[in-house]
This record gives sequence, structure tokens and C-alpha cells, in this order.
Amino acid sequence: MFPVARAAQSLVARGIQHTAVRQAHRKHELTFHDKYGTMVLLGGAAMFTSVWGYVFTTLKIEWGVSPVGRVTPSEWRE
Repeated sequence: MFPVARAAQSLVARGIQHTAVRQAHRKHELTFHDKYGTMVLLGGAAMFTSVWGYVFTTLKIEWGVSPVGRVTPSEWRE
């Protein structure tokens, strides 16, 4: 192995080892997502459901509208 490649490999390995040791000795602190993630997700789902429920119930939407039987063709003119 070339000396430059060997030195680069040892630097990368040493950096990974330092990072692993640093993370192993540090206390795990709760982040915003650890503390409030589920509540924010449930709140957003409830808000989404309530807003779209309101929109769908207040609008006069006819589901499955089909023109069959309502539209009659006009007579053919030559």
C-alpha cells in the first residue's frame, strides 16, 4: 500500500474511533423531536382531518357525477 493511502486510511479510522468514543461517553439529551415529536404529529393529523372534514362538508360536492341519462344528443343536421 502506498504511504499516502496508508496515512489517509489511518486518519479516517482514527477520526471514526474518536467520534465513537465521544458519543459513547456523552449523556443522551432529549431533542425537540424526542420530547414533542409524537404530539406534534398527532396535532398535525387532527388539524388536517378537521380542516378537510370542514371543507368537504360545507362544499356541495356531488361524488360520482355521470352525464349518462342527463345529456341528450341534438338531432343531426345535414
